[in-house]
Parts: sequence; C-alpha cells; structure tokens
Amino acid sequence: MRQARSNAFFQVFARENGLGHARVGLVVGKKVAKRAVRRNYIKRTVREWFRLNQHQLGGMDYVVRAKLVFGHDKRSEAVMALSTLFAKLARCRDSSSS
Repeated sequence: MRQARSNAFFQVFARENGLGHARVGLVVGKKVAKRAVRRNYIKRTVREWFRLNQHQLGGMDYVVRAKLVFGHDKRSEAVMALSTLFAKLARCRDSSSS
C-alpha cells in the first residue's frame, strides 16, 4: 500500500520494501530549480537528513519530491517540514498496522 504526504516544500511517497532498512529516492526537477547547483543542494540536504534518521524509518522505500526551491536561509525550515512529513507517514503506518 502506497502512502503519500506533502507540504509546501516536499511530497513524500512511502511503500514497504520487505528489507530491514529504509531507502530513499529523490526527485528535484528543473521546474523547481533551474540551476544544477540549487538542485544538488536540495538533494544533499535531504540525503543528510535521511542519513541521520534512517535508523528510525524501518523497512520502507521513500521517494522525496521537491516542490519548492530553498537555499541556506530556508534550510532549517525545509528540514523541519521534511521531518514533519516523515512523522505523519510514520503515524499513518502505525495506525494502519494496528
């Protein structure tokens, strides 16, 4: 069963993968950020968040799609938004598995 949540910064899709660990895929299109430097910054930010929180996410595959470009000034706001989305997905998963 696929689950999805979104906010102004990101859209996150989740699906069980049958493995013992979480995996992440990233989509940052040219419509979001024209310059590769900006797209790569967004991807690095998401990967770093995922690396630090991977142990809490269980055996799920996640696809994170950026919806809004952000720079150094909005990074903390974007990371907070990403954390909120993953928390919502975890609550949804926990309630559906009970």
